[in-house]
Amino acid sequence: MSPSITIIGAGLAGCEAAWQAASRGVAVKLHEMKPQRFSPAHKLPGLAELVCSNSLRGDSLENAVGLLKEELRRLGSLFMEAAEATRVPAGGALAVDREQFSAYVTAKITAHPLIELVTGEISAIPDDGIVVVASGPLTSEPLAATLKGLTGDYLYFYDAIAPIVTAESLDMSVIFAASRYGKGDGDDYLNCPLNREEYETFVQQLLDGDKVAARDFEKVVHFEGCMPIEELAARGVETLRFGPMPPVGLADPRTGQEPHAVIQLRKETREGALYNLVGFQTKLTWPEQKRIFRMIPGLHNADFARLGSMHRNTFVNAPALLQPTFQLKSQPRIIFAGQITGVEGYVESAGSGYLAGINAARLATGAEPLLPPENTALGALVRHITNAEVKHFQPMNVNYGLFPELPGRIKKKERRGMLAARALAEIDQWNGEVNCDRE
Repeated sequence: MSPSITIIGAGLAGCEAAWQAASRGVAVKLHEMKPQRFSPAHKLPGLAELVCSNSLRGDSLENAVGLLKEELRRLGSLFMEAAEATRVPAGGALAVDREQFSAYVTAKITAHPLIELVTGEISAIPDDGIVVVASGPLTSEPLAATLKGLTGDYLYFYDAIAPIVTAESLDMSVIFAASRYGKGDGDDYLNCPLNREEYETFVQQLLDGDKVAARDFEKVVHFEGCMPIEELAARGVETLRFGPMPPVGLADPRTGQEPHAVIQLRKETREGALYNLVGFQTKLTWPEQKRIFRMIPGLHNADFARLGSMHRNTFVNAPALLQPTFQLKSQPRIIFAGQITGVEGYVESAGSGYLAGINAARLATGAEPLLPPENTALGALVRHITNAEVKHFQPMNVNYGLFPELPGRIKKKERRGMLAARALAEIDQWNGEVNCDRE
């Protein structure tokens, strides 16, 4: 019998995985619950539906997502082929006509002789064979229950994401490294001290700032441990000082005194290129986050690698459960792809689908899985998702803070250009290996 794989979910990741596997001569059975059943966010009958925006973000190599798109172009991604075919003017961003984009992908998938599209909800993982799970952030309840049986306590249904800033944008003349009461390593946390006036102004700005309204299916009761920062502030002006901003056990080395309040930053990567604002999950709009959080002493010039959000999202704790190839550690025949792996964003989802598709095809034909070079955008993202700290794992967009560092001190703009050049040289070399079996 010829090799075959099963893919669950025909969003961006599932369609990309199906196309890559089929392009390598492997038969694919692609399951999609539409049009019999729609998630609360989906409206179009076609595949690969873009739900919330027609923008696929910046197209310049100045942005890591622009680099990821260029890598996928060179690798022969269906996602990028469809995006270019349905592109609409959007300045420096890559934007598409959403209906045309979905129609383009649907036509390509349904016309491929090795792809069988099966409509209707699937509620269980097949007991054997190679399976790609690309069911997305709004995975249906029956399938989520099955996945929970596979993943135990490492399947999550709600994102409470705090902003992340780049280390190079921090003002270390204000921020100081210290752990409370001197416990742990001295640089476990970075601390942004606020006096009373700065603190009270900050609290008022949180209360007055524009917030993102939750959609009906996202209206949930938040656990106390992941309460939006602005909802905590609404409980009283002193609440944050006894919640995520306590000054106790810390002394500002500039004054020798305990500040009125402190915002702590925790390393997001082992190398310390990115820092997370501890306890600052938020529903503030992205422009408001940038404005208000840059009022924090030491963050006036903050470069945000990721902004905060709170929304329904089904995802696994990838570093605990997945191999670097996105194979399930306990059952390597099962590969995860898309936002359920913990990647954030349409482009990142398509990239993970690309990797899942080529490796599903390789497993089906008895070949070893491949990994993209870690110096590429795809490789850096995969490396972070599967090697992040298990305890604090949260979904992540691709950004230059995830890349292995270049030697020496290099200006930010020059650094990004050099990282992009290095990545494209390595992706071109990898392309010869990864596409040698493509039909």
